[in-house]
Amino acid sequence: MATAQDLELHRPALMGHCYRMLGSAAEADDAVQETMIRAWKALDRFEERSSLRTWLYRIASRVCLDALSDRRRRARPMEMGPVGMADDALEELPATHWIEPIPDVQALPSDADPSEMAMLRESIRLAFVAALQHLPPRQRVVLLLVEVLGWSAGEVAESLEMTVAAVNSALQRARATLASRGQQLAPAGLAEDQSHLVDRYVEAFERYDVPALTALLHEDATFSMPPYSLWLQGHDAISAFLLGRGAGCRGSRLVPTRACGAPAFGQYKPGNGGPFQPWSLIVLEIAHGRIAAMNYFLDTAHLFPRFGLPPELA
Repeated sequence: MATAQDLELHRPALMGHCYRMLGSAAEADDAVQETMIRAWKALDRFEERSSLRTWLYRIASRVCLDALSDRRRRARPMEMGPVGMADDALEELPATHWIEPIPDVQALPSDADPSEMAMLRESIRLAFVAALQHLPPRQRVVLLLVEVLGWSAGEVAESLEMTVAAVNSALQRARATLASRGQQLAPAGLAEDQSHLVDRYVEAFERYDVPALTALLHEDATFSMPPYSLWLQGHDAISAFLLGRGAGCRGSRLVPTRACGAPAFGQYKPGNGGPFQPWSLIVLEIAHGRIAAMNYFLDTAHLFPRFGLPPELA
């Protein structure tokens, strides 16, 4: 019979699944904990006709469907309104509005093989998770179970108490919605120059060389700072912000981490003669050898402990 320790071995896989469903690392934590409680209570009824992880995925899927029954869709600033200007007012919205980043180490199981890991990493990208939130919950879980976890339509139908025809219909509609939003699950190898590009970004940012920084961006790259709804696009607007109201970031230091399958950094701004203070968790999105998006998540009180980042830098 499985033990509590056996259940815990599957926590990262379940975290990734619940994060894709809910768009929030904190809510995924709650969902996984509820999954563990339900699994522990029902452990004597686990018949081992499937693997323990598959059984836990079934429970987690139901937990997430329950959680989504009364919650609004999370989004990114780019979905909340039109592109802004560098001097526009900063409107702060509640944390429940936003897609949150999640550490790779919390959402990716260490026992996945390389091809499986590539798919799992692709499926926690910020843009993909945001697109998932546009799907009705049942379509969302059907797509994830089939496309990410590789379940058959029959397995999904049995798990969710649906017919195979209903599963296939939901899957077709979900795929069409994601395609309309420019998203699909087709993991590709990392560009050869990604590490070099990230190194150049760090060097330019810590020097606060804005021309060098914007030279690394796509022409239509985006810049956002949740919980503010303002977002910017293009070299001119981003440069104007960094050299204007964002100039307080000059002299910052970056501590590397990984979030949502992408390079990420804890950003620390200079203190007034004292230690460097947390300012943002930066998540970069890279495409075709350039930076496509710079996402600055400002809720450091919650994010830095989750990512194991220090509370200050000497």
